[in-house]
Amino acid sequence: MRTWNVVAVLAVSTALTAGCSEDPAPAEPTIVLVHGSFSDSSSWDAVAGQLRERGYPVVQVDNPLRGLRSDADAVTAAIADVRGPVVLVGHSYGGAVISNMRRADVSAVVFVAGFAPAEGEAVQQLSDPAKYPGSRLGPALRIRPTETGAEATLAAEQYGEVFAQDVSAEIASKLAARQRSTAAAAQAEPSGEPLWTSVPSWYVLSTEDRALPPASQRFQAERAKAQVREVNSSHAVQVSHPDEVTAVIVAAAD
Repeated sequence: MRTWNVVAVLAVSTALTAGCSEDPAPAEPTIVLVHGSFSDSSSWDAVAGQLRERGYPVVQVDNPLRGLRSDADAVTAAIADVRGPVVLVGHSYGGAVISNMRRADVSAVVFVAGFAPAEGEAVQQLSDPAKYPGSRLGPALRIRPTETGAEATLAAEQYGEVFAQDVSAEIASKLAARQRSTAAAAQAEPSGEPLWTSVPSWYVLSTEDRALPPASQRFQAERAKAQVREVNSSHAVQVSHPDEVTAVIVAAAD
């Protein structure tokens, strides 16, 4: 009888251990980096490297650039297996995407020269040249009609001047070559209730931005009651000033 009792105890113990075999949540929040239009996930490489050196788990998500709701759903699905709290970081249009995400354990949102639309507001309203002059995107845009609408990219020969004037010509050329096209309809889709109304927010404001005018960035940051860090930078601030961007993300994570 004693032998059978020992076997039973071992069986129960094994079953309990198996039921608790999931990896524990990381000690630090996971940093989710979301790129915007005219870019791809590699634009985060320098920042991601610095964050990983500091011990943060990092996910660089491929943003589909199709529309706010569908992109928010895609990013949410991409981090479905992430356990524990997350810090969402969005550059440019990526800021509008993270604003529309719904995940209970988001501890902070960080906008990096990003859009932070209010409910019912479209990204294109926040870059209206009549209200926020200074953008040079218009002449550099290349629109290609498709079966489902239209796709927008930036002309490679104008990419550096408009999007990343403070990086080398070689780096700007690589960024232009890696950019992903954006569905034109994504710029006109109204935002849902923004996450920044219920989650602490930070904002990296690019003061020499030629894509999203600094005046628009400042308006959005103040409206979101974000903690602001101004950086003398182009729109591609995470590429040209990774140290400053990393510092803001770490502050949000802490």
